[in-house]
Amino acid sequence: MAPPATTPRTRRARRRAGALLLTPGAGADRTHHTLVAIEDAVAPLPTERVDFGYRIAGKRAPDRAPVAIAHLVEEAARVVADAAIDADRLVLGGRSYGGRMCSMAVADGLPAAGLVLLSYPLHPPGKPDKLRTEHLGALEVPVLFVSGAKDPFGSPAEFDEHVAAIPGPVTQVWLTGGHDPRNQDDVIASTVADWITSL
Repeated sequence: MAPPATTPRTRRARRRAGALLLTPGAGADRTHHTLVAIEDAVAPLPTERVDFGYRIAGKRAPDRAPVAIAHLVEEAARVVADAAIDADRLVLGGRSYGGRMCSMAVADGLPAAGLVLLSYPLHPPGKPDKLRTEHLGALEVPVLFVSGAKDPFGSPAEFDEHVAAIPGPVTQVWLTGGHDPRNQDDVIASTVADWITSL
């Protein structure tokens, strides 16, 4: 398999990662195979895979952003305390909805060393005018995007257009496939591990 295409942007001062918090997409939970693979790849870095409140409560409909963000703030504080690190040494991220909520939390002021955004949903499939990008201009931390080149939630060209608003350093990695790239957990996990090591 050819190495994934990578587009880095200029680096700024970064904080070394002290722990990692990972969140699932709206239709999955903390046991999602990609999140587990990432935890294995970054070991011994302390890693917590966390569910959102709706999943813990046994509900299927995702929480609205304010509820999800409040939950992430609480979980981040717990992970930081457990790992005995400064808050700005925590890397946050996840798949799709989970990554989006993490990015919104950081844009709202949650301290972080960086963001790992897997299959980030720029917009709903078939609705490129309904963008989920209004907060990107507030992301001053390093951001890693890993997506399938045929993801209906955002094409490489759309990402190039919209992630330019992020003032922090941005790395984009494109894989074959769509929103849930198949049989590529090893590539995704090693990409995330290498990126975290570079912080």
